[in-house]
Amino acid sequence: MNSDQAQVIALQALAWLAGNEELCPIFLGATGGSVDDMRARATDPAFQASVLEFITMDDAWVIAFCDHAALKYELPMQARYALPGAAQVHWT
Repeated sequence: MNSDQAQVIALQALAWLAGNEELCPIFLGATGGSVDDMRARATDPAFQASVLEFITMDDAWVIAFCDHAALKYELPMQARYALPGAAQVHWT
């Protein structure tokens, strides 16, 4: 997956997250951001990566997002790895 494809998925995830009345406040609380911050940083690949990292923390969130966007369940994580900061992920 290239960066452009990853950004499209991340923007879909951001739109889904912003429209989710239960999950959006949790994301904002976790990041310390606001709805205005979400709008201002929507095109920032590092912010997009943080959205994907948040959604991929819970399988139920991945399933809900992917079902909504008609995406394969593995695509959010693949998109995350195509955006900045993925080299810093360690599984140890």
